[in-house]
This record gives sequence, C-alpha cells and structure tokens, in this order.
Amino acid sequence: MNLPGQGPDQQSNPSVAAAAGRSLDPHVQRYAARTAGMTASEIRALFAVASRPEVVSLAGGMPYLAALPMDSLATDVAELIATEGQQALQYGSAQGIPQLREQICEVMALEGISAHPDDVVVTVGSQSALDMVTRIFCDPGDVVLAEAPSYVGALGTFTAYQAEVVHVEIDDNGLIPSALSAALDAVRASGRRVKFLYTIPNFHNPGGVTLSAERRPEILRICAEHDVLVIEDNPYGLLGFDGQTYPALRASEPDNVVYLGSFSKTFAPGLRVGWALAPHAVREKLVLAAESATLCPPTITQAVVSRYLAAHDWKGQIKVYQQAYRERRDAMLTALEQHLPAGCTWTRPDGGFYVWLTVPEGLDTKAMLPRAVTQRVAYVPGTAFYGDGFGSRQMRLSFCYPTPERIREGVRRLATVLEGELELLRTFGTVTTRQLSGPQSPSPDTA
Repeated sequence: MNLPGQGPDQQSNPSVAAAAGRSLDPHVQRYAARTAGMTASEIRALFAVASRPEVVSLAGGMPYLAALPMDSLATDVAELIATEGQQALQYGSAQGIPQLREQICEVMALEGISAHPDDVVVTVGSQSALDMVTRIFCDPGDVVLAEAPSYVGALGTFTAYQAEVVHVEIDDNGLIPSALSAALDAVRASGRRVKFLYTIPNFHNPGGVTLSAERRPEILRICAEHDVLVIEDNPYGLLGFDGQTYPALRASEPDNVVYLGSFSKTFAPGLRVGWALAPHAVREKLVLAAESATLCPPTITQAVVSRYLAAHDWKGQIKVYQQAYRERRDAMLTALEQHLPAGCTWTRPDGGFYVWLTVPEGLDTKAMLPRAVTQRVAYVPGTAFYGDGFGSRQMRLSFCYPTPERIREGVRRLATVLEGELELLRTFGTVTTRQLSGPQSPSPDTA
C-alpha cells in the first residue's frame, strides 16, 4: 500500500521512501527554520570504524593526556571533594567562580593581555563561548568572515544561527590583509553587513599556520576601519614548539576583540572549561546568554582547574606538552617527506596539533576516505573546513595523539592509499568525487 502522494517508484526506492516518511513526521514539521543548518557529519559513521585500535587515526585533535600527572591529580580531586565538596558540587555564578577568573587573567598575561577578572566569563569549553557570541551578534542573513579553511565547529555554529560564511584566504603567514580588505569591500557592495571576523591566529586549526607579527596590526586596523568586531579563538597559543608566545590580538586592541580561550589543549578537554574575555557591554550579554543556556558552568570542573593552576607547575606542564607535540610533529613531517608521492604539499606548523596536506590535482580526499579507513588510516577531509564546498584536494592530519611510531605507520599507510588513487587516475583519467553540501556539526573526531 502506497503512502499518500507516494508512487510506485517511491515505493520501490528505499531512500525516496525514507525521505517521504521523514517529511510526514509531525516533529520534523515543527522544527524551527534554523535547524536546516544543523547537519550531522557525513564522516561520523566512518570514524566509528576509525576508532578501532588497528586503525591509525590522524583525524581527531585529542591532547596527549598521558603526559599529565594523573596520580597527583587524582589526589587533588579527592581532597577537593573531601574539603570543599559542598561548595564544589553546588550551583555557581553564570560568570564563573572568582578565583578561576583571576587565574585566567594570569594565564592570558603570558600573551600580553592585561585583563580584569570582571570581564572574564567562564564557559563550558570555548565552543560554548563561540555559540553564545554568535547568538548575541548574528541575525539570519548576517555575514561572518572566516579564514579559508576554518575550524569545523565554528562553521557549524555560524550555519546553525543562519549566518552566511564568507571565507578569506590564508597563506603560510596566516590571514592575508589584502584578501580581508577585498572581502569586506565585496560584502559592503552587496548591501550586506559583516558582524565579525572569526580568526584562529596561532597554530591554526586546520591550517597549521600562524598569523605573522607583521600582519597582526594590519588585520586589526582593517577591521577597525570597517567597524568589524574580531573574534580571536586561541586554544593553541601556548603550545609553540620553539618557546615563542605570540602577542594576542586582544593585547593591543581590547575594545574591538573578543578573546576565546580554553583549558582543553593545555590541560584536559573532558573538564570542558573555557572562557571569553570581552569588552564590558559584550560581557553583560554573555552572562545573560550563559544563564539561559546552562544556568551556570559546572562548579566542580572549574574548581578542579583552579586547584590545578594553584597547586601544580602548570607552566612546566605546558613545556612537557610542547616537547611531546614537537616530537610528534617532527615524526609526521619526516614521514611525509619519506613516503608521500610527488605533487603533495603540506604546511610546517611551529606549534599546535595539525598539518594541512594538499594532494595532487584530480584526487578527492572525501571520496578517498572510505578506502583509507579500509587501509587502517584515518584523516579529516578538507571539505569539512569550508562552508562553500571547497577543500576537496586537502586533508587535515593531526599529530597530537598517536605516538611517533604510530604516526610514521599511519603516514606510510596513507601514502599507499594515495599511490593507489593516483594509479586509478592514470588508468581511468578520473576518480569519483563528491562535494559536501555545507558545514557539518562538530564532533570529538573533528575537533
């Protein structure tokens, strides 16, 4: 028996029938229009396979937590519950506990930021801060500028709030000032308004590049002239491999920059503690947005972070992380040089977690991913990091979590996959390609 409006072809075609069934679901009919921008990652199912131990995952940006002093942390948490449990397990302020906000100011001072704890809002990871900033500033149809490529979680957030993403080109020295000016002029000429520039200036995710010191004041000047706010997302800023810490954009332009920080990369992502440093008027709206979204960030995880900062050599721990990630970065770059076929190029990060790889023309990293997983190696296709379907020749490789030995083996397997794809290209003249429809919702696999 056919459903109303369903013909014989639909009945025989399971995918069409499934779509028809969904269209009749009363819950779907009640969705807000903005949910059209909320789409699940097409690679999530593949990463369920990629998480198996026999697969070398060069995909997820997971910190190397084995470097943490787990025994002493366990003692700290137990003592915290025993001595301050009634406070740590209770509701707290939507802005975050005062002691942690003071400590966050000390952390940011390493990047040249002079801040008052009253202007810090503690959030449930920096992803929550990004969501709240977008909710505060963006109406449907507003324009957000973002680097090309950009963080998948940011693109998903912008799309969920029905903002339009306009990408701005980057190179080995980060965001290109002339490209930023051109993008701003083009948007203005079209009669639209740019609400803010979203940028990851240090050890970019996914690009692995860093905005040069020479370009930083130029980027700030251009945004000020066009009355455009800057959202500076900086989870990797203290993870430079040569000991250099770049001055934050917020350090020289406090009135036009909202700074987003996180303890996910320098301590532990499972605690979900991040923050936003914002001008006073923006701070007030952030607190209200936090109250409506989560009421308050978890007090217990804030207390754990605060105790860690007070009782441990957290600066020394960052150096341990730097050394571990530098060793892994070196292993990946050496393996890429040794194994990858001609025509491949990649960035050479001086900090952070990622290498951005470009494959020879004619290959499609999204179409290639299932075959790579079959060969027991995983990566994130470049299309995940664009809001406009570009990036089919790129992929993000993460070196932060696997051991150097596993990285070398993963790159060797990836090289085998690439050689096979190139052989298909030489034989048949084409390799099947498929474009993504737009930005995907983030997941731990693509963080």
